[in-house]
This record gives sequence, structure tokens and C-alpha cells, in this order.
Amino acid sequence: MIKQSRRKETWRKIKGAIVLILCLTGIVLTLVSLAALLFDAFQQGLPWLDLQFLTSFASRRPEQAGILVALFGSIWVVGLTALVSFPLGVGAALYLEEYAPQNRFTSFIQLNIANLAGVPSIVYGILGLALFVEALALGRSILAGALTLSLLILPVIIIVSQEAIRSVPATDRQGAYALGATRWQVTREVVLPQALPGMLTGTILALSRAIGEAAPMIAIAALVYVPFTPTGPLDRFTVMPIQIFNWVNQPQSEFRGLAAAGILVLLAVLLSMNSFAVFIRNRYQMRGR
Repeated sequence: MIKQSRRKETWRKIKGAIVLILCLTGIVLTLVSLAALLFDAFQQGLPWLDLQFLTSFASRRPEQAGILVALFGSIWVVGLTALVSFPLGVGAALYLEEYAPQNRFTSFIQLNIANLAGVPSIVYGILGLALFVEALALGRSILAGALTLSLLILPVIIIVSQEAIRSVPATDRQGAYALGATRWQVTREVVLPQALPGMLTGTILALSRAIGEAAPMIAIAALVYVPFTPTGPLDRFTVMPIQIFNWVNQPQSEFRGLAAAGILVLLAVLLSMNSFAVFIRNRYQMRGR
């Protein structure tokens, strides 16, 4: 018996070591691939990344082409997406966790939310084309694109927000109820402040996915060339992923450098947005303490 237990323990350690090696190998390969891609993007894009590139419209001439319209379009779309998806996602999570009865219908809703989080983005693009562009007659506008991306990331925000709400200790709720607080007061003053950092983290990840999506924007027929910068939610638009995709498909080799420079701008916008969201999250964490 002792020998068998020792053999099982030895075999368990061997399997653990094998799994650890495989995991470390996967992490190293991923980091090496990412580093190679970033090095290639910096090497090709930095010579093209200047003020003229940031302030010029798209052009068929590489030396005159810029990313101004796509940059403004991405900022507009992502900003409206955050304004629409965050309140809806947090509100839905609060209702499902704090107010909705636990029955089969609620379980059915939870199952469908989890399934929607894994639906390919092109499906949301087709839905946005049928619903927002055609049925609601919003046209191929910034608002239609933002609503389409909101549908795309809404399930993720709901799921992450629910997990953040579940992490709030039940004793905090019970203490508030014992002091005579109503359910809404407990939700507003106890649950929401403690869960908000986790909700913001989920929103950051969801918006990071949204800013790099090209398939839904292509589905709602966002333009490749727009001769003006958008100034309102009903204007026509393009976004940086579409502009980068268009440059990559051009036959001239100079457009590869423009595409790499566009990737660097996209990364800078993404990191800036994430840094701002992390700053807000940390402020709420400090306030909660």
C-alpha cells in the first residue's frame, strides 16, 4: 500500500511537471510571437508616423495618406459604445443578481447571455445592418456602428458585472438590512461601490475588443474613404481597423508602412483608453477602502 501511494504521488508530480512545462511553453511562444509582431510594426511604422500622418486624410498616394478620419471615427464609435453598453450592462447585472427571482426563466436568460458572449462578431454586424441601418433607418452612421458594437460587448459586460456583484460579501448586505436600509439603498450604497472596480475592469476588456473589430463595421458598410472628419453621431465614418485593412491590401509596398503606422496609433489609443479606465477604477477602489 505504501509503495502504491508513493507511485501515485510520483506519477502525480510527473504529470504536474509536464502540465507546467506545457503551460510555460505556450506562454513563452505567445510572448515571443507578440514581441516579433510589435518589433515588425515598429520597424515598418515608425518612419511613417509623424504629424502629417496624424493630420491627413486617406489618399491613394502613400506620401500624402493619413489616418485622421479613421482616428476620429474610432474615438466616436468607442465613446458612444461605452456610453450605451456600460449602463445597460451594469443595470442588467444588478437586476439579475439583486432583484430577479431565481427560477427557470432567469436561468434561461443567464444561459443565453453566456451563449451570446461567444457568438462571432460578424453575426452582430449582420444584425446591426438589419436592425439599426435598415429597420431603424439610422443609415451607415456612427450611431449605428456604436449600437452594433454595444450588442457585441454587452454580454461580456453583463457576465463580468455579475461576477463582481457576487464577490461582494453577503455580510455587508445583511448588516445594511439590519440597519433598516431598503433593497435599493443596499444596492446603491453597499453593492455597487464595491463591485464597480470589477465592472470597470470588464468594460475595459470589452472595449479593447470593440476598438479592434473590423468585421461588424464592414457588415454595416462603414466607408473606407471619408473626405471629412465626423462631427456628430449621424455622420458617415470609417474606423482604424478598416483603414489598416485597406492599406494592407494595396499593391504598393509603401502602404505596408502606413498600415504598420496605423497599428501603432491604434495601440496608442487602446493603451490611453485603458490607462484612463484603470485610473478611474483605482480611484473607486481607494474610495471603497
